Amino acid sequence: MTTIMIDAGHGPETAGKRSPDGVLREFSFNSAVAILVKRYLVEEGMTVVFSHKEQEDITLSERTKLANRLKVDAFASIHANAFGNDWNNANGIETFVYPAASKESVTLASLMQKSLITACNRADRGVKKADFAVLRETRMPAVLIECGFMTHREEAALLMNKAYRVQCAKAIAFAITAWVYRGKR
Repeated sequence: MTTIMIDAGHGPETAGKRSPDGVLREFSFNSAVAILVKRYLVEEGMTVVFSHKEQEDITLSERTKLANRLKVDAFASIHANAFGNDWNNANGIETFVYPAASKESVTLASLMQKSLITACNRADRGVKKADFAVLRETRMPAVLIECGFMTHREEAALLMNKAYRVQCAKAIAFAITAWVYRGKR
């Protein structure tokens, strides 16, 4: 059976991870989407494990150690992006992999980015490489997804919208399912 770790990035009390007006906390978006993704993947017959907890901040090290210990088949970290601390025009969706990522990570990231852009109709910022701890320290295919900018007024409103959260979750689940069924494990 395929096991996927879903990571609602950051935590409920992570400092600074909110919209400029303070109305949207990033973790509220990340965790809501994670719950939906889990539901959709379980419907596809997969096992889903969360790396985060709803009531406390879990360190990046604890998250990656859990993924490695459980030997999950893939790791997907869900985020809402930000550019600075004030409202600005940076917008769109991007997916990250580690600079020395495996072919399987790159395939998953490409599927993820295409699925999110198709479902959410936002600007395509592409698949990018970054030295993020959750990508560097995991020993399985891993991606980090940025579903829109909390510092862009229109996208901040979308990130708080239930319908948009469902769109993101379905797109993420679709990409993971497509990746699994392509045999890229």
